[in-house]
Amino acid sequence: MNILITGGAGFIGSHLADRLLREGTNHRVVCVDDLSTGSLDNIRHLMSRRDFRFVRDTVRNQGTMTSLVDHCDVIFHLAAAVGVKLIVDEPVRTIETNIHGSEVMLELACKFGRKILLASSSEVYGKGEKVPFAEDDDIVLGSTRFSRWCYACSKMVDEFLALAYHRQFGLPTIVCRFFNTVGPRQTGMYGMVIPRFVRWALRNQPIDVYGKGQQERCFCNVSDVVGAVEQLINCEAAVGQVINIGTDQSITIDALADTVLEMTGSTAGKRYVSYEQAYGQPFDDLPRRVPNLTRVRQLIGYEPRVPLRQTLEQVIAYEKGRL
Repeated sequence: MNILITGGAGFIGSHLADRLLREGTNHRVVCVDDLSTGSLDNIRHLMSRRDFRFVRDTVRNQGTMTSLVDHCDVIFHLAAAVGVKLIVDEPVRTIETNIHGSEVMLELACKFGRKILLASSSEVYGKGEKVPFAEDDDIVLGSTRFSRWCYACSKMVDEFLALAYHRQFGLPTIVCRFFNTVGPRQTGMYGMVIPRFVRWALRNQPIDVYGKGQQERCFCNVSDVVGAVEQLINCEAAVGQVINIGTDQSITIDALADTVLEMTGSTAGKRYVSYEQAYGQPFDDLPRRVPNLTRVRQLIGYEPRVPLRQTLEQVIAYEKGRL
């Protein structure tokens, strides 16, 4: 099978490429990435393989993508502007990358009749208060004055477009909403919390906890996520569906910081920073983000297997190697 992964040099994309090449003896994987947030280091170990190819380009380049889609069997569309800091700092780039990139990929998937799995985000749930979040719940977003919501809106448009292609043209589309995927290779440059906490702790620098640290998140190991994605692309019942992927075991950010300090042996402690200090502008956050996993469990029997402490051990070992 010829597989195309957009955003393939990114955190999730590179782990997905690893898994597909490990699990499928007849798989050939092409990764396309403009390296704006991805890294060649994530896929360098694959470069010498005959069943792997890397193309450096943006998914908005219609010419490049036409050729790649023409020669593939299925598409994993993971390319996106990601990370809270990037979204707040560069809202125009966020909107253009996410919406236009998905427009190109869905149009070409339809033209060539290719099944496409589109990566979305738990950000789509916005400020919803019904926890856990189920895929068909109503959505509440903050004011357009807060640029952080542009990411949620752009991913909502991506989802609407994917589902519209399915309903109107019969394109086999699958939409996956990821909840805080974590593990080795994740950059902390754009606001991802675990790699930042681990790097600060390893350098014995205080961990900055935003707000009071009582916001709850569910952190799922990337191996569980890419395993689910691989199964879903082969699940006919998943076509035309929006599907949560993550874990429903939550932890407060304050407790996460304590765990990282304990596991790294850091004595630097924590300091509490207001959102306005952190982002240079008012910031709209939500207290709890927990997925309802009923749908993915019914479709593929999914259960996350890697506990948070094991994930943190992996990230700590990886970051120690980088330091």
